Order: sequence, then structure tokens, then C-alpha cells
Amino acid sequence: MRRIYLDFNASTPIHPAVAESMREALEGGYGNPSSRHWAGAPAKELLEASRRQIADLLGCSPSEVVLTSGGSEANNLAIKGSYFAQDNRAAHIVATQIEHPSVLSPLSFLEREGARITYLPVDSTGLVDPDDLRRGLSHDTVLVSIMHANNETGTIQPIEACARIAREHGIPFHTDAAQSVGKIPTDVEDLGVDLLSVAGHKFYAPKGVGALYVRSGTRLEPLIHGAAHEGGRRAGTESAVLAAALATACSLARAAVPLEEVRRLREDFWAHLQECFGARVVRNGHAERCLPNTLNVSFIGCVGADILAALDGVAASTGSACHAGRVELSPVLRALRVPEHVGKGAVRFSLGRETTANELAEVVERLSVILRQG
Repeated sequence: MRRIYLDFNASTPIHPAVAESMREALEGGYGNPSSRHWAGAPAKELLEASRRQIADLLGCSPSEVVLTSGGSEANNLAIKGSYFAQDNRAAHIVATQIEHPSVLSPLSFLEREGARITYLPVDSTGLVDPDDLRRGLSHDTVLVSIMHANNETGTIQPIEACARIAREHGIPFHTDAAQSVGKIPTDVEDLGVDLLSVAGHKFYAPKGVGALYVRSGTRLEPLIHGAAHEGGRRAGTESAVLAAALATACSLARAAVPLEEVRRLREDFWAHLQECFGARVVRNGHAERCLPNTLNVSFIGCVGADILAALDGVAASTGSACHAGRVELSPVLRALRVPEHVGKGAVRFSLGRETTANELAEVVERLSVILRQG
């Protein structure tokens, strides 16, 4: 059986052009970008050229781009940095119940420091209500953090409306855009955000590199203290190699044809699943406000982990976890109030630009054999 990769939301392969940019940087950018001599100058030039390419994708100034080790660090810097930049340890932060662990864990840490956190609910499709945000704000709210698109269901949040509410109250707004960069528009001015997190390996760059957009004038306390790298917002000698990789991925994302073909493949895949399994398969998340590559479905009466185990050679993700014989739904599906008997059969298929109709047809065929046997 051939291997079929349908886990692009977890990680993407490195694009050949990205790999080539890394090879070139390794050969010519070995100096320290902060060194003021002939070896440091090319590295500095490459670093700043890369920053401009990243800024072009996000629609911001290069000076507003902070390079990080990935999306998790970007989220931690946005959340902890905003909190520790002010003096009130009992300050208030608003987020949602469906955030990524790299948002929820920092928030849990800050609660132990004295912060108050409000976790907004979502509806059955995974959407937050902007009116809930308005009602959830307090006089001492110092940050709102709402993800742009959910990693499990693909549901896209009404970020523009939510950011507008935060701005009306003078509150900085952060969005975790790890899943949306490279798939849908992420212009920071259109979104109206003050902080936006980027993870390179979600759109054909290597693991270990990301970025945080920080709107000019937004106060952040660095997580890593040392020299004044990244405008004093993140200490540590920058990697021109990784910066070049992320920049090339951003340029590819700008030049790429919109993911309409991927969206069509996904909808055809869903139609074939419905045709094959009827009422035994249901869709989780929002059907329209959804990332073009993401399909989260539940196979009624089945366990997602068992299905994936039987789909030997198919890489996908499950929405439930098995512990000592018990099946536990993911926090995201619980927040959507997906019934236990439905949620335990959840599988997330996430497509990439390389995905073909033949691969998806083979997956449906193999699923039909597995579920018929089950």
C-alpha cells in the first residue's frame, strides 16, 4: 500500500525552493548578523531582506516582525510579554475555549501568577460570538487572544469583528495564525490585530522558525533576556538560514494560486464520504467558514484511533485519545458540544497542495473496506 499524507495541519514538507534558499544561506551567511565586519554584513543583509519578505506577506513594516523559534514561542511571547509589560498581576485576559495548547498553557501559567482569564465559549460549529467578547471585557483587561483558524476543525473566527471590539476599548488583540498563514489572507491591517503568530512548518518552511508580528507601539516584555536583538524583543543571535527559509515560504505563499483547487478536492472528498457512508459520517466544525484544506469528520460508532491504525500508510489525525481503554474527546470537540458517541470517531484529514484526487479516492475505498469489516 502506498503512503498517503493527509496531515498537513500538523506539518508540511519543506518546499524545494525553501531548501535551496537554506543551502545558499549556509554557504554565504555564516557570519554573526550583529558583527560589523565583512563576514557579518552578508548575514545582516540576508536577515533584513528576509524580514522584508515576511512583512510583505503580513502587510506590515519589517520592523514589526520578530523572528522566533516557531508558533509556540510566538504565542508565549505575545501572551506572557503583554502580561508582564504591565504592573497589575491580577490583570484580566480574554481567550476562547478552543485555543491551541501553546496559548492555553501560557494562560494557565499566568493564572498561577495571579492573572484572571475568561475563556469564551463557541457554538456547535466552533465560532465565537463577538458579543460574548464584548460582554467578557473588563476595566483591567490587558489582552484578547483569539485564534484565526482552528487546527482541528479549520473553523475561521470573525477576527475582524473581535479585533474591532478590542480596539474600541484600547485593548491589544492577539491572534494565533499558525494554521491560517499561507492558506487564507492574513494581512494584519485587514484583520485589525496588534499581535499575530506565525509557524513556519505549517506552510512549507522547516520546523524551528516562526515569527510574531508586533504592531508598532505595542508593549511587550521579552521572554529571553540578553542583547538587544530583534529590536530588544527577543535576545539571541538570529539565524539567517532559518530567516531565509521562512521568507521564501512567505514569498511562495504570496505567489501561489489561491487554494480553490484544494477546497474543491476537499469538498469532493466529503461528498464521496457521504455517498459511501451516509448517516454514519458527520462533519465537525463550520462547513463554509473553514480552512480550504481541512475536513474533520466523525464515523459514528467507531473510534478514530482504531480507524487510523487500520488505515495503514495513511497519515491523518484523530480527535480523541485512548487512555486505559477509555476514549476521551479533544477539548475542541468538547467545546463544540459534540456528543461522546460522535466525537470518539473523529478524524481530521488536512490536505496540501500536493494532494491528488486519486489519493483521496483510495482513502475512501480503504475506509469502506475497514468500516465494512468493523
